[in-house]
Amino acid sequence: MDRQKSKYRWVVFFAVLFSYMVIVSQRTAPGLISDKLMSEFHMTASVIGLLTGVQFLAYAGLQIPIGIFSDRFGPNVFLVTGTLFSGIGTFLYSISPNKACLLVSRVLAGMGDATIWINLVLILSQWFYAKEFVGLIGYAGMAGSVGSLLATVPLTAWISASGWRQPFFVTGILLLATAVMLYVVLIRLPQKREGGTHANTKVRHEKMLLVLKRILKSRQAWAAFLCHFGLVGTYVGFIGTWAVPYGMHIFGMNRPEASQLVMTGLIGAIIGAPVTGWIASRLGSRKKPYLLIQTLIFLAWTVFFLSGGKPPLFFAVLLMFVIGYGNGASALTFAVVRHSFDVREVGSVSGFANTGGFLSAVLLPSLFGKVLDHFHAEASVVGYHYGFLIPAFFSLFGVLGTVMIREKTRVGENQAA
Repeated sequence: MDRQKSKYRWVVFFAVLFSYMVIVSQRTAPGLISDKLMSEFHMTASVIGLLTGVQFLAYAGLQIPIGIFSDRFGPNVFLVTGTLFSGIGTFLYSISPNKACLLVSRVLAGMGDATIWINLVLILSQWFYAKEFVGLIGYAGMAGSVGSLLATVPLTAWISASGWRQPFFVTGILLLATAVMLYVVLIRLPQKREGGTHANTKVRHEKMLLVLKRILKSRQAWAAFLCHFGLVGTYVGFIGTWAVPYGMHIFGMNRPEASQLVMTGLIGAIIGAPVTGWIASRLGSRKKPYLLIQTLIFLAWTVFFLSGGKPPLFFAVLLMFVIGYGNGASALTFAVVRHSFDVREVGSVSGFANTGGFLSAVLLPSLFGKVLDHFHAEASVVGYHYGFLIPAFFSLFGVLGTVMIREKTRVGENQAA
C-alpha cells in the first residue's frame, strides 16, 4: 500500500487528531479546579503550581528519548501506549484520596501526553507529502485547541453540576477506549492491508548518542527549542494553572465567567494554527510571520505587567486572544523542523523542540505560585502584577529563537514525506 496515496491515510489522520484533542484537554482541565483542590486537600499556591509542573516535567523529560526511539522503532506503539497511560492517569486523578495520589496521577498523565505530539508529527510525515504538511499540522494544532476549549465552559458546567471527580472519571474511560481504537487503526488494520511488509523491513540506525550530539550542535534545532520555550510554555503554564483563579480573584468573576476568559485564548489558538499555516504558505516563509507573532506575544505579556496585573477587562480579553493565537501558531515550529531535517530525524528534533515548550510550562506555574505566596496575594492583584514578569521574560526567548531560524526551502515545495 502506497501510504501517501491511500484514502486510508485520512482515517489515520482523524483518529490521531481525535486522540490529540482528548489528551490535550487534560493539560488545562486541572486549572479549572485549582481553588477546589487547595480547599479540599489544604494546598498552598506553590503546591498547586508543583502539581501542574510535575505533569509538564514528565512531559518535557521524555520528549528527546521518545523522539529518538520513535524515529528508530516507529510512532504507532508509542502513541497507543501513551494514550493508555494518559487514560490511567486521568482515571486515577478522578479517584485520588490524597495529594500523593494526585501527584502520581499527573505524572502518568504527563508521561502519556509526552508521546502524542511527536508521534503525530511522525505519522503525518509517513502518511502525507511534505507539501501537505504545513496545512495539516495547522489543523492538528487546531484539534488540540478544540480539546482545550472543551476544558473551559463545557467542562465548567459539568463540574458545577456533578462535582469535579465525575468529569475526570469519564474522560479517563474515554482515553482508555481511544487507546484501543488507535491500536486497531494504526497497527492492526495497516498490518492486514500491507501484509506485514513494513514490519519485516530492516533498517540500519545511527547510534542514538551521535543523533543527540548532532541535534545539540544544530542552530536550527536550538532555534525551534527557543521558539517553543517562549510561546507554548508561557501559555500552557498560565492557562493550565492560574488563568481561572486570576479571573475570579482579580476581576471578581465566578467560575463559569473565568472559564470564558480562558476560552477566549483557546478560540485564538483554534484560529492561529490554520490561519498562520495558510499565511506561511502564501508568503513562502515560516520565519517572517513567526517573528511577528513571537514579538506580539512578548508585548502582550508585558502589557499585563505594565498595567499592574489588572488591565481593563476588555483589554485583558483581547490580550488573552492574542496569546492564544500565538500558541496555535506554534505549529510553525514543527513546519520548520519538517523542512529543515531529514525525515528520519524529524521525531528526534521535534522532541527536542517540544522539550523547550514544556520546560517553560514546568517552570512557569511553580514560579508564578511562589510569587503569589511571597506576596501572600493569591487573591490580590499585587501577586499577579509581579507574576506576569515571568511569562514576559520567558517570551523573549521565543523572539530570539525565531531570529535564529535559517530558512532553507520554500514552504510549498513538492517534496515527498
